[in-house]
Amino acid sequence: MRFGHEQLDVYKLSLEYVAWVYSQVPRLKSHHRNAREQLLRASQSVPLNIAEGNGKSGRNDRRHFFEIARGSALECAAIQDVLQIGNVLTLEENNKAKQYLIRIVSMLTKLSLFNENVKEAAPTYGETAPVKELHGDEYDYEYEKQNGSNPPTKA
Repeated sequence: MRFGHEQLDVYKLSLEYVAWVYSQVPRLKSHHRNAREQLLRASQSVPLNIAEGNGKSGRNDRRHFFEIARGSALECAAIQDVLQIGNVLTLEENNKAKQYLIRIVSMLTKLSLFNENVKEAAPTYGETAPVKELHGDEYDYEYEKQNGSNPPTKA
């Protein structure tokens, strides 16, 4: 059985971003210590707040945690800019990593507008397949992955 937040594409994407951040840590020397620590904290804050927010039942609580996660993702983008100016990241590396952040921010913006959270599937005797509920950007992303195009719009 998986937790509800583990089913969210934005959560999975945020973990990919955290993995990228960890891969950059060895490049951050002692004179970049403050930026390194801040990037580690901000990047870890994204999936942690997504998980906590998805577990909340109240809309305002959910929105609060998703907005914190969104703010942390934006903070990561700014830290990357600082590291680019400090010649730690190239323009290409910065832009590539920002693609994660752009997608994360977009998905969190949409998620904060919804009333419902993604929940764990109710256990049923003999059932092994997890249930996945998709919302807004999550649906668009999954549809695009499977069909190679945007989902049809409602008239």
